[in-house]
Amino acid sequence: MNKKIIEKISNNLVRAFLKNKIISPIPIRYTKKLIEADKLRKLCESKIKEPIIGFKAGGTSLIVMKKLKEKEPFYASVYKRNFLKNGKSVKINKSTLGIELEVCYLIKKNFFNFKKKITGNNVSRFITHMAPCIEVVGYRQKKKGIKSFGDLCSDFGANIKFIIGKKIKFKKINIGNLKTYIKNKKNNQIFYGNTNTVFVNPLNSLKFVLNKIRKDKINIKKNFFVFTGSTVGVVPILNRGIYTGKIDKLGTVKTSIR
Repeated sequence: MNKKIIEKISNNLVRAFLKNKIISPIPIRYTKKLIEADKLRKLCESKIKEPIIGFKAGGTSLIVMKKLKEKEPFYASVYKRNFLKNGKSVKINKSTLGIELEVCYLIKKNFFNFKKKITGNNVSRFITHMAPCIEVVGYRQKKKGIKSFGDLCSDFGANIKFIIGKKIKFKKINIGNLKTYIKNKKNNQIFYGNTNTVFVNPLNSLKFVLNKIRKDKINIKKNFFVFTGSTVGVVPILNRGIYTGKIDKLGTVKTSIR
């Protein structure tokens, strides 16, 4: 990558993030390959001096992964400014891609002192709570659709807002086979899903994110959330109004789209 050009691109993206603006699309050569897009994301995030409350997994659909010829998802930081309580409203624009329903986990800060690989046998020791969550996804660029994971990853993981439902204490359940749905009652729009669409299951997605941030030597020194990926895909927002998501055994979460 040309250092001067990539600095300019990252500065424009950061400015768009901080001021909630939409900019011209990034040249495709910087987003086509996930490995290069991830470098751009990390550069952008290094320039933002605001509190991080967690991390999201992106590209967790095995079907989409296969279609776009990717071997694994990606992750991105989630900032406090984009984290909302249940029922809060979100303003969208023409670059908004849609809405997702996810399982999220609250992770103990002592994870950052753990030096070994996170596995199915040890991951639960770090989880305190779990909850349903809505993610509104979209670009900070004047473009539509998804042509590569790099499109999403380079643009802060394309996360616009996260709305979290009521947290419940973590317990071992069959997290890989829970029915889900998200609906807008006003226009009878409803999409059904299942937690098994999330990188095999949400716990597997959680392990992926934790191992990635451990490898990248990230430490935010406090408890944090991990958002594991959509159980219903990217649901198009056909109308404004209240969207309700439900995950069996976890509960419901709502947001008002305006």
